[in-house]
Amino acid sequence: MTEHTRRRPWLAALLALVVSGLGHAYLRRWARGLGWYVAVTAAVFVFVPESAISGALAGDPPPVREVAPAAAVVGASVIDAYVVAIRNNRAYEQEREAARATGRTESLDHETAEEPSAQSAGMTAEPDARSAGTADGDGTVRCPECGKETDPTFDFCQWCAEPVGEGDA
Repeated sequence: MTEHTRRRPWLAALLALVVSGLGHAYLRRWARGLGWYVAVTAAVFVFVPESAISGALAGDPPPVREVAPAAAVVGASVIDAYVVAIRNNRAYEQEREAARATGRTESLDHETAEEPSAQSAGMTAEPDARSAGTADGDGTVRCPECGKETDPTFDFCQWCAEPVGEGDA
């Protein structure tokens, strides 16, 4: 199964607006990003008159009518980056749900790769204590997502930012 990571859709859209294809590169969709970069560049060279390009480089804003085709392609690229990020996040959440159902406790973000999970370290993990983020017998609190010890004064895990309160499941 392909592992996904959570990405910020607004950041992908902003990056796609700043430089065409950069939002897709942030999402690690390299070919798609290159495709959007080529599409926007082609739209500029094919549809935008040379006088508008040279005027824009000289500091004169070109008429909107002359740059509208290229702006439409940029807008489509921004929307596509946003939608791809949302789909990526849905796949990420589905992987997390599947990992919970199969009993995997390590984080899908690979943030805990350097630390073994409680199960692989040979400790007995009590599912009800871990799933509720409750305190262990020695007073420490374990995150229900990544299984790491967290500061009991926080309402969230400082490793993966998931809530660890009593009522959260």
